[in-house]
Amino acid sequence: MLVGLLIILLLVLTLPFFVKVVERNLEPFLFVMGLAATIISGVLNTELIHEIITNHLMYMITAAVLIFGLLFARFQNNIHIWINKILAHIPLNLFIFLMVVLLGLCSSIITAIISALILAEVINALPLQRKEKINTTIIGCFSIGLGAALTPIGEPLSTIVVSKLSEEFFYLFKLLGVFIIPGVIVFGVLSSLAVKRTAKDDDTSETMDLEDETTKGVLLRAGKIFLFIMALELLGQGFKPVIDTYIVHLDGRILYWINMISAVLDNATLAAAEISPAMSGLQIEAILMGLLVSGGMLIPGNIPNIISAGKLNITSSEWARLGVPLGLAMLVIYYVILFVII
Repeated sequence: MLVGLLIILLLVLTLPFFVKVVERNLEPFLFVMGLAATIISGVLNTELIHEIITNHLMYMITAAVLIFGLLFARFQNNIHIWINKILAHIPLNLFIFLMVVLLGLCSSIITAIISALILAEVINALPLQRKEKINTTIIGCFSIGLGAALTPIGEPLSTIVVSKLSEEFFYLFKLLGVFIIPGVIVFGVLSSLAVKRTAKDDDTSETMDLEDETTKGVLLRAGKIFLFIMALELLGQGFKPVIDTYIVHLDGRILYWINMISAVLDNATLAAAEISPAMSGLQIEAILMGLLVSGGMLIPGNIPNIISAGKLNITSSEWARLGVPLGLAMLVIYYVILFVII
């Protein structure tokens, strides 16, 4: 079983970057890999199928993507006009900074899903070159992934942790706020720097112009995201026996780095398996920060990544080009803060 699951993990981590057919069909590929993982681990049964198809989160996310996609398609010209009016009064860099910081912090209230939909639509309307749009999107998703964990309504991971520990609403804000809020501000600064050259040169001749939204396109993207989430559910359940057997009992410092697998696995599943009321605050901080930062490194790592990449047609290799080194750098910084300074 272990060898088979390691092979699947290796395929998930490599094929999207080296095989174009897989990269263009990432959702069905991950679904097949998730199905294979559940078969190899022996967890595929009617109970699991029922659990997955009755998971309200899949339908909630898909519905949000569909409804907001249709609304944005209807008002996309107005959105462009509003953004141009705003940019006539404030610099593009400042606008990007405020957007990334505010969406990161507000995601804990309006949810990571809504924040990601707004991020993708606004970036789509900005006068940026493709590289700047991709970089800003990735940094923005890191910010949203962090900020959404401040309350139990922001994302599934925070909901599960607060419920499992039987804590009050602001528990994660008190525990992680000192790490997350400065991190969101740092991502805001980085996003501002990512568009510095374009803002200065004011050259939009190579901007990332996407086709206008159509109802068919919105429906197709919603369907792909539904399949994507189902694939992540299957992958998480398929790897759960290995996580329960070999990972959850490790030292917090080791878990911190092992949790980089949340770049391709559902971090809520990992949090549910690893977090225990018997843990100290430091152990919980380390596990959660490792999961939250790693989730931004690759497209499957977070729902905001999936939504934004789908909207802006960002490929796995384009995402990893910035997501992996940025995630690794933040992991090193947080590791020093958690285990050396504190």
